[in-house]
Amino acid sequence: MLADHALVWPDGAGKLRMAGPLRQAWDAPLGLDAPLEQLLAGATSDELRRMLAALGVEPPGTKPRRLAALVEHHSDPEQVASVVAKAPATARELLGRRAETVPGEPRFITFGAPGPGLEPGERWALERGLLVQERHRYGPARMSAEVALALRGAGRRAPFDPVPPSARMAPVGPREVDHEASAAATVFASCAVSVLSACSADAPARLKSGGIGARELARLGKAARADDAVVRLALETAYAAGLLARDGNRVVPTEAYDAWAEQEPPEQFDALLQAWRNLPLTPTQARDEDNKALPALAGAPPCNGCLQARHGLLDTAAQLPPRQGTRATSDLGPLIAWHRPLADSSHHGGTPFAAVIREAELLGVIARGALSAFGIHLRTGDTEGVSIECRRLLPPATATARIGADLTAVVTGTPSARLASLLDSVADREASGTASVWRFSTGSLRRALDAGRLPDDITTDLAAAAAGPLPQPLSYLIADTARGHGRVRIAPAACVLHSDEPALLAELAAHRGLAGLGLRQLAPTVLISRSPVDTTLAALRGEGYAPVAETDDGTVRVEKAPPRRAVAPVPAPRGPRTRDGGRNAATRTAQAPAAIDPDALAARLLAAPPTTPGPAPFDGGVPFAADTEEIVAGCAKRLPYSDVRQLAHAVHTGEPITVEYVATSGNRTVRTLSRLMLDPPYLEAWCHLRNAERVFTLSRIHSVMSFTPD
Repeated sequence: MLADHALVWPDGAGKLRMAGPLRQAWDAPLGLDAPLEQLLAGATSDELRRMLAALGVEPPGTKPRRLAALVEHHSDPEQVASVVAKAPATARELLGRRAETVPGEPRFITFGAPGPGLEPGERWALERGLLVQERHRYGPARMSAEVALALRGAGRRAPFDPVPPSARMAPVGPREVDHEASAAATVFASCAVSVLSACSADAPARLKSGGIGARELARLGKAARADDAVVRLALETAYAAGLLARDGNRVVPTEAYDAWAEQEPPEQFDALLQAWRNLPLTPTQARDEDNKALPALAGAPPCNGCLQARHGLLDTAAQLPPRQGTRATSDLGPLIAWHRPLADSSHHGGTPFAAVIREAELLGVIARGALSAFGIHLRTGDTEGVSIECRRLLPPATATARIGADLTAVVTGTPSARLASLLDSVADREASGTASVWRFSTGSLRRALDAGRLPDDITTDLAAAAAGPLPQPLSYLIADTARGHGRVRIAPAACVLHSDEPALLAELAAHRGLAGLGLRQLAPTVLISRSPVDTTLAALRGEGYAPVAETDDGTVRVEKAPPRRAVAPVPAPRGPRTRDGGRNAATRTAQAPAAIDPDALAARLLAAPPTTPGPAPFDGGVPFAADTEEIVAGCAKRLPYSDVRQLAHAVHTGEPITVEYVATSGNRTVRTLSRLMLDPPYLEAWCHLRNAERVFTLSRIHSVMSFTPD
């Protein structure tokens, strides 16, 4: 099959050649390392001679011939087996274990530390070329592909299962699938409307690192009565559909949202479902590989594996037997992995593809373990077919509510945009889903009155939206709330003017020259001013009046400024002179700071010739001080030379270090690391932030700082 797709082809010499992109998909096909000739490319001629001598092979005279002789010996499985059969037990056990180990698997080995640091039996294998150590002893010893194949034996075959894994199936009819898909889609459409309505009322704030954090997600979920997965899915699909956009440090609805909010639920759900199909991420994946919460709308780089996982789910579900569905949707995970081995499963030790399967269930794409009508058309990219199924399976919006005497309003199905806006403004939403519930209270009606609604308008609008007459308790509640609303008023004021002469205050309020103060008469003997106390005093005095200011306790403020005085300098102490004619040490120490003239020091600094630091080794400067610096600089290309030296020094000495690290999710964290172990291009260390061993990619370290204990 690979040859039919031009992914492999024979080269005429008995070997198969592989396309470059396919080779990049597997770093170590069959779990084999590089060939022996490549691993020994940097070995010296004397090292090759000693290896051949240890194997009992007469070493040729030149390095190329010695390397060819060693490769020829290790390419013969019988000769390798004969050598290993004579090895010590510890060496045989080590070689057998290494032959089954996939290159690149994390192994916590200390590098750069003094001492041999070899495993039992490893020196014996290194002396015979069965294992090859890097030139500078960074990383574990590696086993060539020839030796690994010889130790695995001729009967070893690559793992391949031509038959997909079996899943537990159960009979399910199209009517059952449609019913469950319709219910799931209706619930999600209602929740999405509530989430976006909450964003419209109070736009969520973005984190400094980007995205909407856990606190804002919890607030939106509480307002919409939806869990975290639904909120994340609604936000990501709405953003992809152009209903949300970033505006400074907030995420706000766009003008397209206003038109979308006026549409019927089938059209609303259709827009979000079409956006989900091509999302280059998994929206409901809430945690990264470090179990740290991921923000929503973080703007992470596109993930082709996530898109492949979604398409793989649709293809896998489409290949299930007719009128059959899996008993548990988790059984779809192994099937997706078989059909799409390069897709991003994002399971982190749990069920593979659990997140994308959960999203499909929330949207009604997977129902009763089978592909719904939504999924059938999504898989083929039939947008018109998806729209038709949305109109068939989703009921139209409900324009009326049943208002009960218990001060609740119940709307079955998805409420229309106008009805939801009305009820959200005068009541508090308690539940969403197949039926939405609002509750009227004194606080909710007061909120509507504060927004400028009139009691008669509230009663009229609710009567028009109610399925029957308004209950008497609700009418009484509206009237009682309106009766007490506004009985106490609060006015902004910078200061208050009061006097026992009402005529004088009336004159001040009508004075044209004092119009800029913003005077307003609250009572015959009380004025308020929008200007501060000192500004009001100066303006009144400028117009010929003689006001006085009061303190906080109501007494007259005395405006007597204290006389200004300068602080006399303290004379320098006169200590006893020493034999050399100078002051003693204590006197000189005390006088030293006073003798520095800042102006003179600045002049000296400006007059000094400019000096620049020497160029880094990779800029043509002096060579690296150690091999560790060269390795770190080659992997961590974002670091300046000073940070490279500091990190290499920490690896050598074992001292703790603080780094700024950017994870694959885009989150930027500052971590303190200790027990550093270099394994290019990775750095293994104890992370004080996670309190566990972690493997860091050197290229994602953006800065290095000295560790400062608390």
